[in-house]
Formats: sequence, structure tokens, C-alpha cells
Amino acid sequence: MKLLVFSDSHGNETALFNIIRRYKKDVQTIFFCGDGHEDIETMQKRFSDKKFYIVRGNCDWCCDHPLLLTVTVAGKKILLTHGHAQRVKSGLEHLIMLGHQEQADIVLFGHTHQQLTTADSRMLICNPGSVGFNEEYTLIDIDEATGCITATEYPNNQYGSVIIRPFP
Repeated sequence: MKLLVFSDSHGNETALFNIIRRYKKDVQTIFFCGDGHEDIETMQKRFSDKKFYIVRGNCDWCCDHPLLLTVTVAGKKILLTHGHAQRVKSGLEHLIMLGHQEQADIVLFGHTHQQLTTADSRMLICNPGSVGFNEEYTLIDIDEATGCITATEYPNNQYGSVIIRPFP
């Protein structure tokens, strides 16, 4: 199963639309890590056949989306947050602790406008960057047969994909 991950659209609906349209046959599930709730809600209406998971960011003042969301998709527990409440601009310690506390397989966050894909104790940690300013996003592929998780950053992907294999 392929997941499309966005954050920080800040009014750039065009970038969101173009990227979702590019993957419309391959991706059924979209995660949005906050700061642009009106943009992603518009996409939710335009792509009503897709499943959207949305959290609010520090710039999403008047919306009902939660600050934190934990869901299970394709057998993987996914923690979704914007990251400002975990102070991610000062480091990832609070976010990683929260991920372990929630027993997450994948932690998705935004706020810094910088792509980051890494792993900690078999937990994927991913910031898709800013779709609004740099048209950045991350594509995550979960192989349901093997449990393997592959995350690839776009458009740059200068370090290659991060692959997390399940415990033997």
C-alpha cells in the first residue's frame, strides 16, 4: 500500500492538486501534517475516493482537526502530528519519545519545512518538507506481505529511500 505524505501547504492548493493527481491510480491514502487545513480540505472534496488523515498545525487556527492522530494502516501504527507541540525545531527527542510511547511504526510530522526521513529502533520518522514552498512530499510504500516500509522523498531524493524491515 502506498501512502502520500504532505505538510505545510500554506495556501498552495495547486501543488497539492498536481501531486495527488500524479499518483491518483497508485495512492489511496493521504496524510497531511498540518499548516494548510483549508488546502487539504479542498483536496479531500476533489479526491473524495481517497482516505485522508489530517492534523492541525500551528497556523491552522479555526479547524476541528486534532493536534495528534494515531491510526493503523496496512498493519502499521502511524502517529501523525505537526510537531510544534513536540518542539521539533529544537530536536526530535520529544517526538521520538512520543512515538515510542504510542508504539508507532511510523511517525509523521511537519513544521520545520525541511524534509527528513530517518529511523529509530525500527520506527520510521518522516517529515515530508513543505509542499507549499518547495513542492516537497514523501511517498511511503508498505509491503503488507513482508511488513517492509520504504519511504522516498520527492522531488530531490538526494539520499535514496529509507527502508525499514520488520523484526525477524
